[in-house]
Amino acid sequence: MDDDFSIDLVQQADYRFEVRFDNPALPVLVTDENAPLGGDAGPSPSRLLAAAVANCLSASLLFALRKFHNDPGTLRAHARMTLGRNEAQRLRVQRIDVALHLGVPAAQLRQLERLLGQFEDFCVVTQSVRAAFPVGVEVFDATGERLHPLPR
Repeated sequence: MDDDFSIDLVQQADYRFEVRFDNPALPVLVTDENAPLGGDAGPSPSRLLAAAVANCLSASLLFALRKFHNDPGTLRAHARMTLGRNEAQRLRVQRIDVALHLGVPAAQLRQLERLLGQFEDFCVVTQSVRAAFPVGVEVFDATGERLHPLPR
């Protein structure tokens, strides 16, 4: 498949790793575990996962909005990861909740109901991790009105 890719990790010290991507134009990323286990020199794998879900949802929403010739203004996202222990008392991701904020009022956007009903289906990361844990998604416009999911 043309979209396959690889990364390389090299340990720098303790739990700090350097991540190199297969695209030389991408900068090296430093990851680390949170203190006291690690040194907080970079985002932890859990934080990267939350960022990946929020970023993928934002990109998917942006693509859907632009498909219908909308200018959503500046998009913002806030992700909250909930961690908990499984039956074996191992720490696991329990859920991720993402709030996406549009930079304009809903009234300025075309085909909004249609695109809000579809954009999550095109988010590769979110749909992949949903097999393991719930991902909640809300979308708000610039006035703070919740557009997705619609209140019941």
